Amino acid sequence: MIEINDKSKCCGCTACMSICPLRCISMTSDDEGFLYPSVDKNKCVQCGACDKVCPIQNVVEETPFEQKAYIVRNKNREIKKASAAGGFFYNLGSYVIKSGGVVCGVVLDEAFHAVHISTDLEEDLIRFAGSKYMQSIVGNKTFAHIKTNLDKGKQVLFSGTPCQVEGLLSFLKEDYSNLITVDIVCHSVPSPMIFDKYLEYVSKKYHDTIIDVHFRDKKYSYNFPTMKLVGRKKGEFYHCGMEADPFLRAFFANICDRPSCYNCHFRKQYRRSDFTIWDCNTVAKDAPEFNDGLGATKILIHTEKGCTILKEIGNSYDLIEMQTEQIINRNSAMFKSNMKSDHRAEFFKDATVLDGYSLMQKWFPITWKHILTHKIRIFLQVIGLQDFMRLLKHKIKTK
Repeated sequence: MIEINDKSKCCGCTACMSICPLRCISMTSDDEGFLYPSVDKNKCVQCGACDKVCPIQNVVEETPFEQKAYIVRNKNREIKKASAAGGFFYNLGSYVIKSGGVVCGVVLDEAFHAVHISTDLEEDLIRFAGSKYMQSIVGNKTFAHIKTNLDKGKQVLFSGTPCQVEGLLSFLKEDYSNLITVDIVCHSVPSPMIFDKYLEYVSKKYHDTIIDVHFRDKKYSYNFPTMKLVGRKKGEFYHCGMEADPFLRAFFANICDRPSCYNCHFRKQYRRSDFTIWDCNTVAKDAPEFNDGLGATKILIHTEKGCTILKEIGNSYDLIEMQTEQIINRNSAMFKSNMKSDHRAEFFKDATVLDGYSLMQKWFPITWKHILTHKIRIFLQVIGLQDFMRLLKHKIKTK
């Protein structure tokens, strides 16, 4: 029977809940807003299936193998504009749906919580576009539905964090030729509760109800992404980057992440997914011909299946083949967990008692310095010096 005595050893992937033959495991939220398995001991028969399927208790040893690496961007400008980076996932999803398959990925629901959904409708694909900076809710039937579709012979595309992909593969137990998996280079997964607090904060501060959210909007440029908020009364009224926005500052301060993120078992180069994708924030250096302000995606392909698929859909992208070592160079998030903030416990203690406005005002107030930094970044972007500053920073780091 799975028991979570150390929360750093549970990533919330739901594999244990999904594998339980008696459905006696449910995912329940703790006081930080993260989901953990809870076992109904009156129903549990101690079969041990949940322990055997846990990807953290049964970490697959990393074994080097040949990989292919690319920088890509979608040829469709609107898809690229809506995406967090270069719009790779959209066409991959379209390829699967046109074959009669199903795509399972993450969208924001009406409460702006990240949730996994499955679809066989091409018009739903745009909902998967864009980053969602919080842990997604996989759901209690998602893995089972994927297995059902795979057993029917349908092609299935699943995207998620590395731990979610590992959880799914562990649950399935066998290698399905009709399954395509995509994971990401993951910074971490913040608490959905903290994002709820943030929305409460901005609603009160700006006297409006938020009706739409984009975590990495490209209003100014792909190289200067901002949090975009749309209000019921004001419309699109807020664009603020990590230099000032309270939630983005909390996220990058590593103060509101899931405990397992600080000791992640899945940060590695050689993975069991078919594709690993991430932001090409070095586009000005590595692919200057792609530096149009709308973004590009770095791709690491781990399987022959992935290589075959890219050949089939490659005409829908502009792409540059890269050396593997070059594309992963300086990408610490692929290999190294973030350092936990020394103030994390105090922050979450406040989060349980303070309203969202009071919490953000106490921990991440927007001061004149933040406002000035934000305006300087906009100015540098407008006059074209933002990319120059990024390249200069890169050169200093590599010396």
